[in-house]
Amino acid sequence: MKFNTVIIGGGLASLVAGITLEKAGKSTAIISTGQNALHFFSGSFESMEEAPQRVTDLFAEAGIQLHYNPGVRLMPMGTFRKSTLSLEDISIFPEPAIGHKALIVSFAGYHDFFCQFLAEGLQKHGVQCSIKLLNLPELEALEQSPSEMRSVQIARTMDRIWENVVREIRILLRDEDTVILPQVFGLKDTSVLSRIRQGVPAQVVFTGTLPPSVPGIRTQMLLKRRYELLGGIYLMGDEATGAHVHEGKIHSIVTHNLGNHFLEAENFILATGAYFSKGLRSNPFEICEPVFGLDVEQAAERSDWYNPEFMREQPYMKYGVATDATLHALKGGEPLRNLYAIGSILGETRPELGTGGGLAIRSALAVADQILKPTEE
Repeated sequence: MKFNTVIIGGGLASLVAGITLEKAGKSTAIISTGQNALHFFSGSFESMEEAPQRVTDLFAEAGIQLHYNPGVRLMPMGTFRKSTLSLEDISIFPEPAIGHKALIVSFAGYHDFFCQFLAEGLQKHGVQCSIKLLNLPELEALEQSPSEMRSVQIARTMDRIWENVVREIRILLRDEDTVILPQVFGLKDTSVLSRIRQGVPAQVVFTGTLPPSVPGIRTQMLLKRRYELLGGIYLMGDEATGAHVHEGKIHSIVTHNLGNHFLEAENFILATGAYFSKGLRSNPFEICEPVFGLDVEQAAERSDWYNPEFMREQPYMKYGVATDATLHALKGGEPLRNLYAIGSILGETRPELGTGGGLAIRSALAVADQILKPTEE
């Protein structure tokens, strides 16, 4: 199978690059092992101090509404974190304050939303908090098994019964000016979020839970759908296991599922993430990139990889695949002419591109633009 570009990895960076290339008429394929960092997405994009119209338009075309509002967002432990570009369901405040009184609402048997910690954190910011647990008949079947009482399973039900939740909240509300709910709404129907806000006579704030992230999974599903509608091929549940390289150029890659059928392309993009998704792996002697054997920027001594104080910043988290100025990946100190690296596999080797979601988006667009640049004669 031949394509203009084959992208290895199925997360945010891969989908942004794939959508951009498909819109420009380039044939692409994405190889995804399955779960990726979007399943842990907070709903806000780090390192996006500017909100280029190009980014908001790309997401809007996929049915994802973003808003740019520099300020802070409420975290699950009742603290606040700086934020700028976020999904529409993430409330951004100009300062670490949400009101005077808050009603924190969760569901009986749901243990991935820490109401007490949230209340204690907010009380330090002068917010009086009360906690209520809803007993909903529709969730009783899920309560029988802790493994079923998770955010995604609850969200599948909430898209159908959100009106019941609003009714219960209206009964519980006294003089609170804010209602805080876990992010378990709008998995497939994003209109549910605005309907809840319209139905509750108080400010509604949706706050993160333990993974998996409902906003993240929704974002991944919508971007993937947009990519496939444009004509992209998304190979789910497969992984690249090797490559054919000749004279500094990738000719094809081998995948686990395709066996002797290789994926050929003019360009290849590596977006396999870092340690969580096994884009980077370590042994007692080195940190390595497993598909192409690329150079990884890292300290020579293993003792320098980590800080013995567990809660301190860990150096190994900054390591990543080495690239040249145009994000071509390096092997043996030399760039592979048609292989690019984007997203978190870069670590913090390219600080000008930011971190987290910002790094994914900025690097994906930079490489897509490089591929689309007219070839000089």
